[in-house]
Amino acid sequence: MELTTAQPKDRAMPGFTPSTVEPLKHQLMATLAQHRMASTSQLHVLLRPDRSRQSVSEQLNDLLGDRLVDFVVLPQSHRTRVWYLTPKGARLTRDWPALRGRPPYPIASATAASLKTPHTLTVLRTHLGFVADARRRGDEHGHLDWTPEVFHSIGDGERVVADAVMHYTLIEGQQRRKLRAFVEVDRSTMSSERLAAKLIEYARLWTYEPQPVGRRRQAGNPGWLRWYPVFPRVLVVLTGASRRTMDNRISDLKAMVAHHPIVADLAREVPLGAAVLEDLDEYGPTSDIWVPLAGGTPRSWTEL
Repeated sequence: MELTTAQPKDRAMPGFTPSTVEPLKHQLMATLAQHRMASTSQLHVLLRPDRSRQSVSEQLNDLLGDRLVDFVVLPQSHRTRVWYLTPKGARLTRDWPALRGRPPYPIASATAASLKTPHTLTVLRTHLGFVADARRRGDEHGHLDWTPEVFHSIGDGERVVADAVMHYTLIEGQQRRKLRAFVEVDRSTMSSERLAAKLIEYARLWTYEPQPVGRRRQAGNPGWLRWYPVFPRVLVVLTGASRRTMDNRISDLKAMVAHHPIVADLAREVPLGAAVLEDLDEYGPTSDIWVPLAGGTPRSWTEL
């Protein structure tokens, strides 16, 4: 079940882009606070796709002069800069309304930034695929509708960490369909078994009912209702290996759904799908590139 509302009949449906009323410098800092790190070209695509890249670079250099942002240079990349907030920039943004509840994440050194760069930029690359598709279709999905590194308790001092939580409004005629997803980005750096075990963590989150301290255990509401009206679908995006290897990893995910009882229960109620990042880049996320982990033919992520 998803939340659906009516679209006003006189509402035009342009692709969603950030408002130019808000200063670009403010949007750049908010984006870096939200996404932790981003390259110049990624910031350009997210925030000012209709302007020159130079207009974004100039604002970043001004923020650099004010010591609010810093950058590292990607190796073997024609001096591509990857930007992040300094501790000073993180302190400045932590109370902004759009970022309320988002913990500050200052990066203390270029070395620390370099260690996080590959995964962080791949997660953001995944987001850019959804942003571009939303603009083409006239849906709503912008630079602050994708929150990386979201933590949820699953009891016993454990927690599940989603690579990102996505909010997306699909506009179909006069209907506005609000979709949410937990997104896992797999760069083939962990074993296939560990990747498949992430589905167990999501199944535990789906069933987890927090208990008040000092009270006897009793039936209550699942903890995820504190944040979501409907449990988000789970999307696994794979990259960093041969097509055969990624197909095998998807097969292992499907086997986990088939054989783990709690994951199987989750899959009966929550859409679960996997796709290859290169397919998402080439065809777009609403193409038939998503393999339903509970079985079936490839389809759009919105139809899982």
